[in-house]
Amino acid sequence: MARVIFHIDLNAFFATAEVLRNPELANKPLAVGGHGRKGVVSTASYEARKYGVHSAMPLFEAKELCPELIVVSGDHAWYEKLSERFIRLITEYTSTIEQASIDECYADMTEAIKQYKHPLDLAYDIQKSLKEKIGLTCSIGIGPNKFLAKIGSDYKKPNGITIIRKREIQTKLWPLPIEAMGGIGNKTAPLLKARNIKTIGDFAKIENHEIIRQIIGKNASVYIGYANGEDQSPISNYREMKSISQSTTLDDTITDFVQVKTTFNGLVKQIASRLAAEQVSGNNVGITIRYYDFHTITRSVTLDKYVSSYEEIMTNCVSLFELNDKEKPIRLLGVSVNNLKSNSEIDDIDLFNYFKNINDTDELISSLNNEMTNNYLFRMSDLIQNK
Repeated sequence: MARVIFHIDLNAFFATAEVLRNPELANKPLAVGGHGRKGVVSTASYEARKYGVHSAMPLFEAKELCPELIVVSGDHAWYEKLSERFIRLITEYTSTIEQASIDECYADMTEAIKQYKHPLDLAYDIQKSLKEKIGLTCSIGIGPNKFLAKIGSDYKKPNGITIIRKREIQTKLWPLPIEAMGGIGNKTAPLLKARNIKTIGDFAKIENHEIIRQIIGKNASVYIGYANGEDQSPISNYREMKSISQSTTLDDTITDFVQVKTTFNGLVKQIASRLAAEQVSGNNVGITIRYYDFHTITRSVTLDKYVSSYEEIMTNCVSLFELNDKEKPIRLLGVSVNNLKSNSEIDDIDLFNYFKNINDTDELISSLNNEMTNNYLFRMSDLIQNK
């Protein structure tokens, strides 16, 4: 049986959270964001969206569009509590959950859906439970993989349910703009459009693949797979994941790549030290990026070996950031190493490999990196292997 993946996306989450705390705000045009002329809308209620108010819009502009707009400051601690309740509720249906951000998750419902006479009944049940138990609404996308499920959840908002089957790719997926594919951002989309690749269907055409490879590079095959409805990426198990993580909330938002690397540098050093102290390694490296508007994304890469060194973790963190940078001011960065195992349990690290991989060069690089604050060093051969 093919996998049945749900992508569950909370609707206007921050705005809804504020209404739960203050019911007098219900059914009113509401924006969550910073006050002052330089303030920016983090999210807007659907009543405010009718006036054209949207996230990332300057508040002064939002108020010009909607003079009756009510603006409240964000409370991330409150949002985190609601998010935790949201995830706990989904665990009542399945234990295989991957939280993609504070207001969305992927869930493998392959087994859970067998308990329902009609597959859509499970989705309706989740929507009903979220509303009655927590007060939240959500849109749900259903597909055979994470990518198609994510596309489905964006189809109908608020409170929509959309199934995208493999046989519906041409009718539901291909007409969408290329920006609908996660990872095709402000830098890449104009380059593709300039070459007349404007829709996901254009992206899927074989005659465009060479152009796509020239523009996107080493990850082109992944995105071409997405355009054809293919995605083999697993769902990380919410309950079983073992990890060591470190994050920092920045005093001031940052956008400069050098500042990002400096921040990662400190976080990775702390993690590498903890891994060494615990004598464990992991085969999955992840990053968390929280932007000025509270939007938070987590991205990770599963490696073909277990790692614990500063150099290997740092290289993967920087690579993940470059792939997912949305060019917005950042207020928090985090790093994690996941799927941990004791070094003594790792099968592919035997005595021969241990001595083969450690030499004077490795020790020198580690020593220098421990002394540096704004940069990091690694072997050129490691960079080539990661391309």
